[in-house]
Amino acid sequence: MTTDIHGAPAASSEPAGLGVAVVGGGYWGPNLVRNFQASESFELRWMCDLRIERAQRALGRYSTVTATDDYARVLADPQVAAVAIATPAATHRDLALAALRAGKHVLVEKPLAAGYAEGRELVEAAEERGLILMCDHTYCYTPAVTYIRDLIASGELGDLHFLDSVRINLGLVQPDVDVLWDLAPHDLSILDFILPPGMAPLSVAAHGADPIGAGRACVGYLTLNLTGGAIAHFHVNWLSPSKVRTTMIGGSKRTLLWDDLNPTQRIAVFDRGVDLTPPAQLSEQTRREMQISYRSGDMVAPALAEREALRTMVEAFATAINTGTPPPTDGRAGLRVVDILESASRSLELDGAPVALQGTKGTSS
Repeated sequence: MTTDIHGAPAASSEPAGLGVAVVGGGYWGPNLVRNFQASESFELRWMCDLRIERAQRALGRYSTVTATDDYARVLADPQVAAVAIATPAATHRDLALAALRAGKHVLVEKPLAAGYAEGRELVEAAEERGLILMCDHTYCYTPAVTYIRDLIASGELGDLHFLDSVRINLGLVQPDVDVLWDLAPHDLSILDFILPPGMAPLSVAAHGADPIGAGRACVGYLTLNLTGGAIAHFHVNWLSPSKVRTTMIGGSKRTLLWDDLNPTQRIAVFDRGVDLTPPAQLSEQTRREMQISYRSGDMVAPALAEREALRTMVEAFATAINTGTPPPTDGRAGLRVVDILESASRSLELDGAPVALQGTKGTSS
């Protein structure tokens, strides 16, 4: 193949994987380029960006992949089976919809779209055409999050009571979205991934602040009410002098703590908690006599394999295309996250009043 921006990739006589193009050479695009090039399931054919020099820089000096600033030429290439979009959220709908209409499978960087209606349009377009639409919720492909999901599914934690997440750091203040739309998609996608069947968010209340005058919330708090009375709380912050990435999940049997910045002990499972032991008769009098006891059992820190989540995500994309089976973070998973984000924005406008999710109103399956 050639790097001439006026040429097209030459056909190869050697067996190749699925032809793929990466669109967007900014922060995340080079990571996708690296992982698609390392995958035996894909053949990276194009790197597309509005600025040709940025596309070339994302590929590296010695790449034989074609760099271009012409998205239409990418979509016209019959050997491109899939397009990976890593551009600002406001552009996701138009770029992804054009790719779907051209018959391409689509991977979209988080969030899926800039709003619920746009995300739903993409989901419907993909389903109508029998194409894979996948959201790059990378954290869902980490060994830690996979372990958490499996542990919850096994019943080891018991019934879920609460989830508390902190994702804070210093910068980067984004020019186009607030801190909720920038950082919270990571944790909301994890929540969507690990919740057991039958449990889902019902409403969200959001509070935010802009103490530096950036014109958008730089500190945010989300509280979600879940099916069955459980609660989930998220703290996201661009202004913290220290970086924290922790999630605590409390169940009726055990509590799990995930510290993503601690490579020697990312997960700890505590057999510690509070038990309520009511008397046999639950009259008004006996309710006042309920006994509270405290468990203080062992802590277990499981050994987790270390592997790059983005590489796993890329292979999940290939598997979905080859089998026609929706990936774990398909378009509908991405839509559920956008539902929460858009409802959270509405809650901010209402000074923190709870807002029901659109998916709970019968507008999403």
